[in-house]
Parts: sequence; C-alpha cells; structure tokens
Amino acid sequence: MAGIIGALAGGAAALALTALQSAPSAGTVPARDRAAIEAIVHDYILAHPEIIPEAMEKLQGRQTTQLIEANRKALETPFAGAWAGARDGDVVLVEFFDYSCGYCRQSVADVDRLIKEDPKLKVVFRELPILGDASDAAAKVSLSAARQGAFYPFHLKLYNSGRPTPAAIAEVQKQVGLDPVRVAADGKAAEVQAEIDGNIGLARTLQLSGTPAFIVGNQLLPGAVGYDALKKAIAEARAARR
Repeated sequence: MAGIIGALAGGAAALALTALQSAPSAGTVPARDRAAIEAIVHDYILAHPEIIPEAMEKLQGRQTTQLIEANRKALETPFAGAWAGARDGDVVLVEFFDYSCGYCRQSVADVDRLIKEDPKLKVVFRELPILGDASDAAAKVSLSAARQGAFYPFHLKLYNSGRPTPAAIAEVQKQVGLDPVRVAADGKAAEVQAEIDGNIGLARTLQLSGTPAFIVGNQLLPGAVGYDALKKAIAEARAARR
C-alpha cells in the first residue's frame, strides 16, 4: 500500500489505477485498500487534470504503433517503382499523398531534400486520391509511370506543374517519355485499381484524416510537418534499429 501511494505522489496515478484494474480478481486487493487507492487516484486526477490528455496521447501512441507494426509490410512494400532513394535503405519513410493536395505539394521539396541528403533513406509513395476525379486520373498515370520506371520524375514534374488538370497530366506524361498505350492500359488494370483501393484501406486502418501523412518507424506524422520534423523522425527510427 505504501509503495502504491508513493507512486501516486510521484505522478503515476494512471499507472496505479491500471494495475489495480488488471488484478486477476477483486479479492487480490483487500476492499479497504482498494477503496483507499481509488480515493487517492480520484483526488489526484482532480488535482492534476492535465494528466488525462497526456495519458490519452500515450494510449493513442501505443495503438498507432500496434497498427503500424501489424501493417508494416503492406506500408513499406512499394507498388512497382513507386519509391525513391536507397533501394535497400535502413529507414523507410512512407508518404500517403494526393496530386490535388496543396499541402502535399508543399512537402515535395522537404522529401526531395531528405532523399538527396540521406543516402540510406528509402521513400515509399502511396497514392491516396481522395480529392476527386482529377486526383484519381493523376494517380493512375502515376502508377503507370511506376510500372514504366519513371515514377519519381513524373511525381516531381506533375507537382511542379500545379493542379493535375488533364492537360497538365498529358504534358508531364509526354515530358517523361511514358508510353501512352501502356498508360491507357494501366488505367484500366485491376492491379492499379487494387493498389489505390489497398491504400485507401490502409489509410482507414491507420485512421488518417487527410493528406499528406507520413509514417517512419513507429511514428505517424499527419500533415505537412516540414523538413525538420521528418528528419527528426527518421533519426529516431534509425536510432531505434541499433
């Protein structure tokens, strides 16, 4: 009892309550002690309500880690050539993106800088065309570019061209030398649609709220978090492997 009270005094109220609730049976803890512990936990939470969001954040972090671990192979295995950087990188950065997303366009320079600076980084790109028909059309041509070995040049050029209008997509397709017959066929291919559907399923599983969204190691970084945040997450993922 004294040890538990000491833990509470040190700010571990949530931990003590979890231990209490996970006891094999109610008889494990005497009723008098149980009531005293519950009273201490109750009073501590009232006195320190800031621990509630902190505890929720930690719980959410653990749940996210479990989801990433359970789906890591699907996340980190690229569709054909839809990746850039080191083929056998020691760290994989996964990006869910949409060609119609302005925040994704904002992140292009950050990701490209990381690829150029970090020779051991592999970036896997996952198409998530959720912003309309233009997004879907761009995604299918992009996946055809991945099949034709020209994904990253197409990716950079299309973002640099602005909104993915039919004219912009056609022009970039021509600039990177894609075979229009293969593009048309890939646009109807079951494998291409399966990749898009699979990415949407992964996004739902991970409870992504939009694009861009980055996954590296066991971290999920939603939004255009910027170069520094991505670099830090990559360093942490690399350190965790040692």
